[in-house]
Amino acid sequence: MRAMILAAGRGERLRPLTDTTPKPLIKVAGKTLIEYHLNNLAKAGFKEIIINTAWLAEKIHKELEDGSKYSVSIQYSDEGEALETAGGIIRALPLLGEGPFLVINGDIWCDYDFTKLPELAPDIQAHLILVDNPEHNPEGDFSIQDGQIKNTANTLYTFSGIGLYRRTFFAEQGSGPASLAPIIRKKCDNDLVSGEHYSGIWTDVGTLERLKELENQLR
Repeated sequence: MRAMILAAGRGERLRPLTDTTPKPLIKVAGKTLIEYHLNNLAKAGFKEIIINTAWLAEKIHKELEDGSKYSVSIQYSDEGEALETAGGIIRALPLLGEGPFLVINGDIWCDYDFTKLPELAPDIQAHLILVDNPEHNPEGDFSIQDGQIKNTANTLYTFSGIGLYRRTFFAEQGSGPASLAPIIRKKCDNDLVSGEHYSGIWTDVGTLERLKELENQLR
């Protein structure tokens, strides 16, 4: 199975750090955010990694190179201008193979064990990892009912930015910029998305305050 790390975003809320450093290359407790992902993926047996780039792409290329120093092989999907989450995945589909593939947001920190990912059921197009709602998303995004992701319920969790997808999940989408959330919601309405709740460590490193909090937690 191949994995994709989303690394094309501008990181506006982390300025001025992201004026000169792409968000996935920001360091926390001595390592870049994307290095944590690469190490965890390699440990779980992933060998082929695709990374999409746009903002300060050349710095990501220079830092990660071909991935050999992380015991993986990296291919890049260079976008020029960022295509948003779904648009970036769709652009990279030729690199992701024919089978299911893992996608991870490059600006999160999580200790999820990727060896625990399930096999997708034949009638399921995606499997999402949900987490407890952080302060910045108190209302949550989705619920889990009988192992399936739903748009509404009494208890909603936050989408972690970690998901397993089939190519068919994106079959109805054209090229160009596109957000992932509307596609997920549509697929949920058709009972095509499974999921699980993860209660381990997870942080969306979206602001300077959260970056500092994660630094203190890891140290």
